[in-house]
Amino acid sequence: MFIEPSLTGARRGWIEVICGSMFSGKTEELIRRLRRARIANLRVEIFKPAIDVRYDEQQIVSHDASAIMSTPVDSSQQILLLGQGVDVVGIDEAQFFDAELPNVCDQLALAGMRVIVAGLDMNYLGEPFGPIPALLAQAEYITKLHAICVQCGNLATHSFRKAADSSLVLLGEKDAYEPRCRYCYHSVP
Repeated sequence: MFIEPSLTGARRGWIEVICGSMFSGKTEELIRRLRRARIANLRVEIFKPAIDVRYDEQQIVSHDASAIMSTPVDSSQQILLLGQGVDVVGIDEAQFFDAELPNVCDQLALAGMRVIVAGLDMNYLGEPFGPIPALLAQAEYITKLHAICVQCGNLATHSFRKAADSSLVLLGEKDAYEPRCRYCYHSVP
């Protein structure tokens, strides 16, 4: 599906990316921005990957229990279909979406929408995660958040997996992951 670009100048869209490690407050910041958009009487639609059922099947929920209703979807193309006629599109856990997500976000922004995307920038191996690198490259605004390293107290940029599971996607919380700084991620067992 292609959305006709808004070339009239009446309303111009853009892409914002909120990224960082686990426990850095990405979802909390996404919820904050979406609530403010609603306070401004903007039409908001929120999406999350259907596989993310850690806290709730439909709500986006942060680790501090802030929550906002969303629509679970199986693919980024569904966001194009369901995100019509709104001012702001919010997308959580973007790293779990398919490689088409950057194109979908670009089309939404061209149609005049503000697109706010939150996700992990690196996987547990310390490598770029899913569509996030491409989204970072095309975003007008980027916010990188940091957690606190549980080993030394410095700023954490990595998600260290404690669980003995080598699959790339492992939904988990503090039982499976902990935030670590670069040094502790690479040197502390």
